[in-house]
Amino acid sequence: MAARKTSTRLPRDYLGLLDTPVLHLRNPYLIAWWSVAFPGFGHLLLGKYFRGLVLVMWEFFINQYSKVNAGMVYSFMGDIETAKEVIDVKLLLLYMPVYFFGIWDSYRTAVDLNDEFKLSERENSPIRKYTIESIGINYLDKRSPVIAILWSLGVPSLGQIYQHRLLQGFFTLIWTIIVVYYSHFMEALVYLIQGDIERSTNVLDMQWLLFLPSFYFYTVYDAYINTVEINKLFDKEQSTFLTKNFQDLDFKILKGKVVE
Repeated sequence: MAARKTSTRLPRDYLGLLDTPVLHLRNPYLIAWWSVAFPGFGHLLLGKYFRGLVLVMWEFFINQYSKVNAGMVYSFMGDIETAKEVIDVKLLLLYMPVYFFGIWDSYRTAVDLNDEFKLSERENSPIRKYTIESIGINYLDKRSPVIAILWSLGVPSLGQIYQHRLLQGFFTLIWTIIVVYYSHFMEALVYLIQGDIERSTNVLDMQWLLFLPSFYFYTVYDAYINTVEINKLFDKEQSTFLTKNFQDLDFKILKGKVVE
């Protein structure tokens, strides 16, 4: 039985010095949900980094100046009149179309990339294992999903850096520092530990603080799911290599039995 020809038309991964995009199956509804939580996150999960980063920065800019987060806080407290006063309606009308576009586009892209993944599987597309250049090295390796989660729980972005996904990792780290600084989260945490709950509450900037939960839980989820998928890709590459170089061409398995 002749060996199946490997296609170079649909590669499964790209081992760059700044990131490791991987093609794999994704749940389009889950991707759309992350875009609901924070515009751009769905695209980042898909590896659409430029579009995702632009949407994330747009969300920070337009949300900060339209005061959507502050309006949400007051509405949760039942103070509807104050919520109406703080929100800039003119900017809000710019916010909504881009927000819904991010949800729709991430869902559509997830469906398309799932089709591309199925084609790459059918064509036995190649998997890159090493990238070595004068300024650095990146390689496909198995890593622990639990370790990735723990680092992300400690400081958002460290799970991505652990996977050698530096572009997204450092971008997330910078914005996490900005959000923590302007929300006064660390100050509030210190006062809370000291038992001064009133001062802890008063020092918080809720407009900035509402950015933090989405960032925090997104990095944990992203670190876990990408570690699992990179590990699957590593196993696939090892299996393909061993089959191609060490398995007899006449070797085949039928209904769970080895046929020689």
